[in-house]
Amino acid sequence: MHATFSAEELAFQEEVRAFLRDNFNDDMAAKIRDPKTFKAATIEWQKKRFDKGWVAPGWPVEHGGCGWSDTQKYIFDSALAEAGAPDVPPFGLKMVGPVIYTFGTEEQKQQFLPGILNGDTWWCQGYSEPGAGSDLAGLQTRAERDGDDYVINGTKIWTTYAQYADWMFALVRTDNSGKPQQGISFLLIDMRTPGITVSPIIAIDGEHHLNEVSFENVRVPVVNRIGEENQGWTYAKALLSHERTALSGIAYCKQVLNNVRKLAADENDDGQPLLNNPTFQARMADIEMELMALEYTELRVLATVANGGAPGMESSLLKLKGTELQQAVQNLFFDVAGLYGSVLPADADLSSLGHDYGDQARREYMYGRACTIYGGSNEVQKNIIAKFGLGL
Repeated sequence: MHATFSAEELAFQEEVRAFLRDNFNDDMAAKIRDPKTFKAATIEWQKKRFDKGWVAPGWPVEHGGCGWSDTQKYIFDSALAEAGAPDVPPFGLKMVGPVIYTFGTEEQKQQFLPGILNGDTWWCQGYSEPGAGSDLAGLQTRAERDGDDYVINGTKIWTTYAQYADWMFALVRTDNSGKPQQGISFLLIDMRTPGITVSPIIAIDGEHHLNEVSFENVRVPVVNRIGEENQGWTYAKALLSHERTALSGIAYCKQVLNNVRKLAADENDDGQPLLNNPTFQARMADIEMELMALEYTELRVLATVANGGAPGMESSLLKLKGTELQQAVQNLFFDVAGLYGSVLPADADLSSLGHDYGDQARREYMYGRACTIYGGSNEVQKNIIAKFGLGL
């Protein structure tokens, strides 16, 4: 990637901006933020990108990818941030999709990839369990072979968007005889299968993002297994590398910083705009410099993937630093809201308080406490970096 854009890249940038102006507006943004309309609005937004051919920048062209250069991916992500437009949920496009087109059978590719691309099929991730979160190899959900089916019993937890999902990709234990990592298989599970119970978990921000999913004698066809039995750990590691790269949250940080800058320009600080406060400016500058460094690191990782490599230890670095920066921008947003971001009753009339963003700042701050935990806690990422990056 070069520091300046070519004429072709500038033309692409304007094409992206025009697409966003025509296809994403405040009404759609509000519907995506509203839990009642979230799924329908998100599918609508994904289908607009799918119709344009811009829904899977990281996929190979033969499977529906965009065929973009790393610079084009950068331009697109930056334009999303400028417009305040969200990316699509990652579970299909950025997690299970790459596993299916890399390790799946032709039949699995034909069955699942089209629905992942156009948004018709929603996915959730069945990894964490009550006794196996960051220690993923400790999972105990059991899958026993019975003819052409596996019979599954156990529980998954912290399952984001399971209440919306059509399918789950899950790690299950198929053998206890060897090392914990050697007895795990990777299954694709239809969420409509009898015996599956989804129970809501209300998060610290008061919203229903998370769930506990229980399996009681759930039958899953063997043909829904990815790759070989007991080799699921191999496929899971590939998925986790893609997941942790996606968790860097650079576009999200840019969106929040842009919003904070506008709000701080209007916020009164002893007769002056808060944006003019030297301490506030220094905090903004520190975050922006670290975000720029992280962004270029991500671009180097994307270049490695584009040349046939795979995100390794670098994905842990991106997850570690990216989630720390997400919390930093959430702290800044919350500080701008001040007392208006205080905890309030669910039925409080926020319009009477003078700030209509205080509740949003509080909710993002509260939920953001989890980002250094999910996807493998940051303590685990430090161990990976120390072992594989520093040889410790």
